[in-house]
Parts: sequence; structure tokens; C-alpha cells
Amino acid sequence: MPNEPLSISKRVRFVELGGQALRALADGDLAAGSAAAGVALDAYFVGDRARGIFAYRADQLVRDPSAAPWITRAAVSEPDGVVVGDAGFHGPPDEAGMIEIGYCVVPQFRRQGYARAMVAALLARAAAEPDVATVRATIGSDNAASLATIAGFGFTRVGEKSHGGNGIAFVFERPAEALEIL
Repeated sequence: MPNEPLSISKRVRFVELGGQALRALADGDLAAGSAAAGVALDAYFVGDRARGIFAYRADQLVRDPSAAPWITRAAVSEPDGVVVGDAGFHGPPDEAGMIEIGYCVVPQFRRQGYARAMVAALLARAAAEPDVATVRATIGSDNAASLATIAGFGFTRVGEKSHGGNGIAFVFERPAEALEIL
């Protein structure tokens, strides 16, 4: 863990994307997804990448409704209330107390500190949960922006794995303990 507090310039809050919102987004219906979520979502939420992820998460909720508090949420910039991306966990903690984070920033808001704000908020949530012992992040070896995003958060590279036909992904973990953030 770093000895100095981590400085985060942006702040986000998370808004749940329930089953109805996830299914609408997976179907490409931005208006219905936004209405179900209660926030104005960006067109990025119905792009090809997002639609596939939201379809997977909607199906996950059908299989395991207890995953709802953990999975993908819209990330809303504070105090302006603009949706800047999505973030969450891949599901509830496993039997060993491990949970994996995921986050994505809408392209027009990238390189402004929102990804770091999302990671900080996810880590704070994990630290507040007694069943979570370890937080994992799996990042494509060629994703320089995301690798830079987690730097300073106390993650340690613990391995690598195939990245679904896209090369190698690095696996990072850190204890689920609170960080001192400015």
C-alpha cells in the first residue's frame, strides 16, 4: 500500500442498471434503458461493445438475482450529474472473498480522471463489505490507459491469461482494505 494518500480529482456516484435497463440497452433501446435507469445514458451504452456486456449482465441477473447489488452501474459525475461511463463488479464475492472490478469511460470523458474515480469508488465499496478480502482487476496487456489507471491503488500483478483472442491480459490483485484518498 502506498504511504501517501491517493489524489482523485473527479467524483462519481453509481446508479443501478437493473434487469429492465440492462435488457433494454442490450436490445439497443437507449430511451428505454435511460428511463429504467432514471438517468440520461450516452449513446455509447448501446454501442456493440456495451450491448454485449449488458446482455451478459442481464442474463446473469436472471440466473442469479443476488448479483444485482454487485454488477454494472452507470457512473455519474458529481456534482454535474452527467453519465460518464459504467463500472461495477463481475458478480458477488466468491467463496474466498475475491471480487473483480470492471469499468469503462464514455470516449468523450476519457483522460479526465473519471476511470480513477470509478476505481476509487469500487475499492471503497469493496473495503466496506465484510465478505470481500481481495479485489482483482484483469487488464489487456496492450491497454496502457487502464494499466495507468490502476497504478497507485496498491494492485500487484499476480499472473496473466489469454484475453479472448486479443492477446494477453494481466491479472492484478490487492487487499480489500480502505485507501486514504484526498
